[in-house]
Amino acid sequence: MSKFPSEIILRNEHKIVFVVMDGLGGLPLSKGGQTEMEAAKTPNLDKLVGENVCGCFDPLLPGITPGSGPAHLSLFGYEALELPVGRGLLAALGIDFRVQGEDVCIRVNFCTLDADGRITDRRAGRISDEENKRLLGIVREKLVAPKGVEVFLETVSEHRALMVLRSDKLDDNVADTDPQELNVAPLAARTHAGGQSETSKVVENLLEQVRGILAGADSAANFMLLRGFAKMKPMASFEDKWGCKAGAVAGYPMYRGLARLVGMEVVADPTEPADLAKAAAKHLPDFDFIFVHFKYTDKKGEDGDFEGKVAQIEAFDAAVPAFVELNAATLVITADHSTPAKMAVHSWHPVPVLIVSELARPDDVKNFGERAMARGGLGRQTMINLMPLVLAHAGRLTKFGA
Repeated sequence: MSKFPSEIILRNEHKIVFVVMDGLGGLPLSKGGQTEMEAAKTPNLDKLVGENVCGCFDPLLPGITPGSGPAHLSLFGYEALELPVGRGLLAALGIDFRVQGEDVCIRVNFCTLDADGRITDRRAGRISDEENKRLLGIVREKLVAPKGVEVFLETVSEHRALMVLRSDKLDDNVADTDPQELNVAPLAARTHAGGQSETSKVVENLLEQVRGILAGADSAANFMLLRGFAKMKPMASFEDKWGCKAGAVAGYPMYRGLARLVGMEVVADPTEPADLAKAAAKHLPDFDFIFVHFKYTDKKGEDGDFEGKVAQIEAFDAAVPAFVELNAATLVITADHSTPAKMAVHSWHPVPVLIVSELARPDDVKNFGERAMARGGLGRQTMINLMPLVLAHAGRLTKFGA
């Protein structure tokens, strides 16, 4: 998208509810089959599709598989390819860690290694929050921080944790140590160019200690994989960019972090569809724009659980009438990326976009599924174009030029 003419933005009372069904898009398990969306029984979403306008958008660019951070930035109308944001920073913001200027924030996954040091489970069986806290307590007690470096370790949720390195001599030019595959060893800490640096040496020292400490902790979680090394970078707020005071309803820390990164106020943290709708209803009067995040479609996709993902789509469909009853000027239902159960990872496939508005020009699509919605009136385009469409359908844009 070329530079957006911000002078056409209107500040008015027209409300927007923006629902992200994380990892919604899918694939058939076999040729000729249905995707998870197509297999799900979604009468409420089908009705909305039949009365409004839809399409399928590429989260970043065709063929590029996005992480959750850039995918959400693109949803919010930011040039995500020019604003790389590490997951570590999002994890920190998501749990309200007070990030200071030179902090290096790192996303941690507890994992399971076999006797030969190969990864057998990247999520250590999705350990409980309580086990996560127990293990971090052991590591904090025994870990020796390098001279001149403070090390902070905090629980995020389940197998996820946060590591923050505080020092004025470290940088965030360290590549992930998570190879994102099984039966291989974790990667050594190196710069993105493959070399060593003072920071990568500090990280290697810490990981070596962690391996020894967790070896005696009697847990499936016996090592840490590190991802998303990041420092805080300045960014225009969502309200400055789009003229909307924005609130966020999100149960998972990373997505609360994404909301805070762009200046949204996190107002509630439910995870179930009906509770998400109730929270949106409660807080919509105080905001122009409410971002609502639903995680479980992505979670089931990452677990390779096709039927489980179908069930989560159906569970969300049951709550759709409650979102419609909010009577927002525009209701958006979309996704940040596809997470097909067939692949059990994020993918590059375009994601469905549904815009519900009195100003929507209805198309001929009748079903909430990828193949049907790809024929919708919005067509196929990049996600960076979504926010102007949302504002236009909400009556929050005026004419450009004389």
